[in-house]
Amino acid sequence: MAKRNPVPEVAVPPIHDWRTTDEDEIRRRQWRAGNESFAIRNRDRRHPVFSNFEVRSGSGMTYSVEIRDVATPQCHCECVDFRINGLGTCKHVEAVLAWLRAKPASGWRKAARDGSPRLDVVVAPDGESVVLRVGSPGPLPRALARWFDGEGRLQSDSVESALEALRDLAAGPLPALRISQEVTPWLEARRRAAERHELRHEYEQHVQRGTWPAQETRVPLYPYQREGMLHLAFTERALLADEMGLGKTIQAIAACALVHRLGRARRALVVTPASLKTEWEEQIQRFTDLSCQLVFGSRLQRLRAYERAAEPTGAPFFTVVNYEQMLADSLDVNERLRPDIVVLDEAQRIKNWSTRTTQAIKRLRSRYAFVLTGTPIENRIDELYSLVDFLDPAVLGPLFRFNREYYALDDRGRPESYRNLRQLQERIRPLLLRRRKADVETELPDRTDRNYFVTLTPRQQEQYDDFEAIVGRLALIAKRRPLTQQEQDKLLRTLGMMRMTCDTNYILQPEDRSCAKESELEKILEECRDNPGVKVIVFSEWERMLELVREVCRRVGLGFAWHTGSVPQRRRRAEINAFKADPDCRVFLSTDSGSTGLNLQNASVVINCDLPWNPAKLEQRIARAWRKHQTQRVTVINLVARGTLEERMLETLAHKQALADGVLDRQGDLDAIPMKRGGQAFLERLEQLGLGRTGATPAAAAASVPADRALGFAQAAAAGLRGALVGCEERYPRDGDHSVLYVVVDGDAVRWRPRLEAMHGQYFRDSDPLAPVRLEVVDRATHEALERLVAAGLISRTTRAARVLTSASDPAGPTPLSDAERRRLEQHQAQAARQLQLAKVLVGGGFEDEARTALRQSVLWRSRALAVARRLPEPDGLEACLIAPISPAWGDRQALIRQLAAEGPLPWPAVVTGLEQAALELPEVA
Repeated sequence: MAKRNPVPEVAVPPIHDWRTTDEDEIRRRQWRAGNESFAIRNRDRRHPVFSNFEVRSGSGMTYSVEIRDVATPQCHCECVDFRINGLGTCKHVEAVLAWLRAKPASGWRKAARDGSPRLDVVVAPDGESVVLRVGSPGPLPRALARWFDGEGRLQSDSVESALEALRDLAAGPLPALRISQEVTPWLEARRRAAERHELRHEYEQHVQRGTWPAQETRVPLYPYQREGMLHLAFTERALLADEMGLGKTIQAIAACALVHRLGRARRALVVTPASLKTEWEEQIQRFTDLSCQLVFGSRLQRLRAYERAAEPTGAPFFTVVNYEQMLADSLDVNERLRPDIVVLDEAQRIKNWSTRTTQAIKRLRSRYAFVLTGTPIENRIDELYSLVDFLDPAVLGPLFRFNREYYALDDRGRPESYRNLRQLQERIRPLLLRRRKADVETELPDRTDRNYFVTLTPRQQEQYDDFEAIVGRLALIAKRRPLTQQEQDKLLRTLGMMRMTCDTNYILQPEDRSCAKESELEKILEECRDNPGVKVIVFSEWERMLELVREVCRRVGLGFAWHTGSVPQRRRRAEINAFKADPDCRVFLSTDSGSTGLNLQNASVVINCDLPWNPAKLEQRIARAWRKHQTQRVTVINLVARGTLEERMLETLAHKQALADGVLDRQGDLDAIPMKRGGQAFLERLEQLGLGRTGATPAAAAASVPADRALGFAQAAAAGLRGALVGCEERYPRDGDHSVLYVVVDGDAVRWRPRLEAMHGQYFRDSDPLAPVRLEVVDRATHEALERLVAAGLISRTTRAARVLTSASDPAGPTPLSDAERRRLEQHQAQAARQLQLAKVLVGGGFEDEARTALRQSVLWRSRALAVARRLPEPDGLEACLIAPISPAWGDRQALIRQLAAEGPLPWPAVVTGLEQAALELPEVA
């Protein structure tokens, strides 16, 4: 075994200098062999030098190195670098050679002088057949003469049969004979090429006879889409680079379904941006009958999902993940899921070949690989190199050869221009299929609609949850009695603020620019920028959201027009004309002031940052571009905050649109459209939006119902209550067929009951009515009192069994604070105490206004201390304390924070006393 190899010092060319020779590259690999750690083992000790060696690198990957000659030298390694670099060596080969040179017992000098006594069957240099390589002079054994001609080339009608016979010889009478390790992958490549040809012929025969459908989707594909399906399925590892809006997703889904029909795939892994996972699920369910799972949650939950997809029966065909998950999971996916197909959506995410994400994705293993991107080249041609490298590294070879062939280098070895681009185009042509809208204009639909789902940032989620709780309380009141006018106004106002928060906190809080949709917008606008002639309209109901979009336009280098209610009428016309006439003005930013009356047919993409309540209003926005005399196909993109009322508004909009279509256009079944009336209809609409029950948490609303519903509920409650959940058990009463989810919370049970009821409804909405699962919520004090009464014998348990689902003593529960966390906690407590003492002094002196500032600071430091104790983000302002997830430890003292934030006199004794009591709670929390 070897760890570090004594390779002599070698001169390595600077990395930034691309003018390397083959000798430079060999020296670079020798340098790596000497400066990296390897564990080396001889697999056949009968041959000390001319053997096959197992090499385990520092990354944990294991490769086999085959030594045929050490004088030349002639070797082989299984790694990708050896396969594509054309150097005849790699760092693993160099590590083995150095290890042998340094090993006295290896017989290195004799091996270099006499050559190899072995007879190696290797792949011919032209790659068309196999040949016999003789290491040292001497007569050819008679047993091999019938298999090879005078030049050593294998002569047989069946290469597979001949090689099988040769393997029998190597295992028996001819131990010096070795079938090279490179022969097996060469045979597999030959077999797959022949199989692709046969499968294509078989498929076309079935379609012509009518035994198989011409379409693999529930709705017919356009001719160009069917061409894309066949390109992906029968190229096996292919790049689909259609322009945005041509339906790359549906083509990939159809190709997966076709490969499944052909019996070559049982599992497909889809890697996509997180915002598009739900879109993929919808498209799969809409166009195919194949099952699908989205992967969310902790690492343990993800690993279970991969194992579930690999089960022999009942496993989902599609497993949809996002790029960030693959940073940690790519090797686990190979081991547990073992996908037959890997689909990379928006694959420009791996355009930079040196990033951690790209390296993780390129560790994925599968026979089929479909790469989807509308912008395979955004800035430089080596972005295309990275995409093709994932599909087949041999197509473009190593990066140093690619740079030599397609870049003209200056005198410092840096790229200054491109060359040989026609040759590059020819090399990637078998893999690449790209169509523009203009190419397939007669086949395209007039309009394509897509929903991009994004996850709120933690700050947005906190603010959204606070508003959601207010709506939930008002909805519960409305179930008992009619709301007052003031309550109705507050309800509508809060719903509006929830919608604003789905865009960005910046609309309500100028100091907080949290916006989950901003990064997604940047990607979309970058793709539009890289498609010449594409112009975009971006709508938002709120001008402050458009201010963030304006900054994105500046970052990506797109000119824009500004059309909002604050722009004077005369100026608006100038902005419209600039968008129509200036080719560099590519984006039209508009509030709903521009949703009617404008003719902007020169735009072909409409982005809705937020969804209006009314589908007619949505259609008015889209009609600015999708209207008479529009000569281009229009793509509509809706940005939707996942797990919020925006996502649930999609169904509401569809319902309203169905009514309008049925009445106005005589479409659909009008008898199937339900009608609601009055206030009850409004309450039902709130429940439909997930708000009438104090809204389910986004995680619970978005999650699919697991097989163990009670455990799924407990896990969702633990995540949704952010540390306020003390424990959850499923208890089975002595009498009756039902069970009870017994939940203990920290703080006021009344506060948490509506949210838990919403989760309960999510997980048990369609459970067996004969064996219902009920819910009971108590606070910690009540639970402890009941336990004491049971222990004292004053009351007795009436349960026949109980199952602990989660508890404060779980191993996975919170760990003690570190020394650094405890020091920060103590510092925050001290700051809070000092500010509280200062407030007391100021109040005593009659300086109440000044005392308010000190009290605000005391609350802020107290909140930060609680956040440290619960390992949560520390609030950075008083407003954040209102919505921070530390409130269970504060109970009703949230009212004190609101009083501090408001203007007007304060009940000083109550405020000070409340804060002093809050200080006493901290040691228990910590």
